[in-house]
Order: sequence, then structure tokens, then C-alpha cells
Amino acid sequence: MPVLSDRHLLGLEGVPQKDIQLILDTAFTFREILDRPVPKVPTLQGQTVLNFFYESSTRTRMSFELAEKRLSADSINFSKSGSSASKGETLRDTIRTIEAMKIDTVVIRHSAPGSAKLMTGFIDSNIINAGDGAHEHPTQALLDMMTLQEHLNLKSLKGLKVAILGDIKHSRVARSNIHGLKTMGAEVMICGPSTLLPYEAEALGVHISTDINEALEFADVLNILRIQLERQKGGLFPSLREYRKFFGITMKRLNGYKKKFTIMHPGPLNRGVEIDADVADSEHSVILNQVLNGVAVRMAVLVLLTQTHNKGKNRSDG
Repeated sequence: MPVLSDRHLLGLEGVPQKDIQLILDTAFTFREILDRPVPKVPTLQGQTVLNFFYESSTRTRMSFELAEKRLSADSINFSKSGSSASKGETLRDTIRTIEAMKIDTVVIRHSAPGSAKLMTGFIDSNIINAGDGAHEHPTQALLDMMTLQEHLNLKSLKGLKVAILGDIKHSRVARSNIHGLKTMGAEVMICGPSTLLPYEAEALGVHISTDINEALEFADVLNILRIQLERQKGGLFPSLREYRKFFGITMKRLNGYKKKFTIMHPGPLNRGVEIDADVADSEHSVILNQVLNGVAVRMAVLVLLTQTHNKGKNRSDG
């Protein structure tokens, strides 16, 4: 059985196309399992997964927990609140204490960019990055790509034009999507107020615009990002009303173009700000498909990383 190039998933930057395709192909297999009357398989029976969340999360955490249960893995949930970390214990000491309990895989979300990679240096478990600050969120980008393949009935994303709209500067979802989509041959544009575009935007190798109309002319797919007020340290635009006026995706704005857009959003949605309710709930929206496919993608990642790790141990033992 094919395995991945690495036993960790820290981001999509530098991940080979064959690895991304293997994850997507495996996810489609697990997607079929989710449609069964009893959507559960014993693939990871005996494996223990730690959901290690230093930041609040609803969708990602629940998606990983459900993926683990569907694979028959044992899972442990950690949150910073109420733990020894809230008493001043370091990340290194916390995780090494937990790993001493024989953890096979750690799913980590942390506010510090690079925290997932740092963790690989002092524990032997497989590491899955569930979001490290504004750096990367690889499983979200993978489920987005899976959803596009499914919805548009595509075997390849080559040539597909995707516009990522909104708060790019603070978005780990945007960065993972850019790396993943480019690797798979799609064309990417980022669009938002100049104050919400990253300093390194040109180095990302994407089209850049501060004009929503230019992005709509360009794109087949709109991946609309939430305005992350909790990560902003200053007034980066005059008001939410002003943002909606110039960058909000409304049905009136979309109806000005003679094409059918595919509408995506990683959630949670700020309805009436970056996206209107009638757009989010329209026939062109695949937002709920993204949620379901997220479980399948995370099942695929958990299984493939375990197989990759086990194959590496078998080689070393031999």
C-alpha cells in the first residue's frame, strides 16, 4: 500500500503532489464509509490519538474526534483551560507527560506559528497540525480541494481558477490553500483590502488584487474567509459596514456575472459581513459539503500517517 513522504502533516508547503493526491483518493474511499448505515471501521483499533487544543475550536475539533471514532481509535481530549498549562507548565513538559501515557498521534492546535513542527523534535508520535497561529491549517485545505473535485466532478484541479477573498493576512486557511492548490495545478488569486493582505503576498506566487470585481472576473471558485477580529491588533478597515460594501459577497454582486460560482467558506460565517445569507444557503454553496468531507479527509490523514510511521519502523527493525 502506498505511504506518504512524511509521517507528520505540518502544512502543505513543500508537500509533493503525489502525497496530496493520495490523501484525496483515500478520503474519497472513507467518504463512502460515512454514507453506510453503520459508518465505522476498525482500521485504527488499538491506536490512541490526543486532540491537543491550546486554542478554541468547534468544527475542527469535532471533525477530528468524529474521524477518530469512525476509525475505532481511542481518543483523549486536552484543552488548555483547567490543565497544568494554565498553571505555567511549558508546552514541552505538558506534551511529554502526556506522551508517557503511550500516545500514537497528536492533533495540535496552537496560537504560535511553528508549534506543530517544534513538537516533532521532542516526541515520537505522529503530529497533525490543526492550525498554528496564522501559519497553516493543512486539513482544511485538503477538504476544500476534495470538495471541489467532488462538486465539480473533476479528476484534476489543473487550470481551475480560485479566488481567496477577505482576511488573508491572518488566515492559516488561505496559506494552506495557496500551497495545496498551486501544487495541484490550480490558479489562485487573493483579494482583500491592502491592509488585510500579507506582506509576503508577492512571494506566494499568486495573483493579487484589492478589487473584488477583478477577483469575480477571474474566478470559478470563491473561497470566502471570515474577518478575524480576534487576531487583529488595530483598525485595519473603517467598519464592518464599509467592508461589506466593498468586499462582501452578495447575490446582487454575483448576479452581475454570467457564470455560476462555487461558493466556499471554512466557517464560522459572519453572515451579512463577508457573505450574505442567501449566498451561503444557495445551490452554489458547498459549505456543508466541506464539513462532511472534513471528516473523510481527517480519517484519511490519520490512517496514512499511521501506515507511514509503521512502515518506517518496520524498515528500521529489519
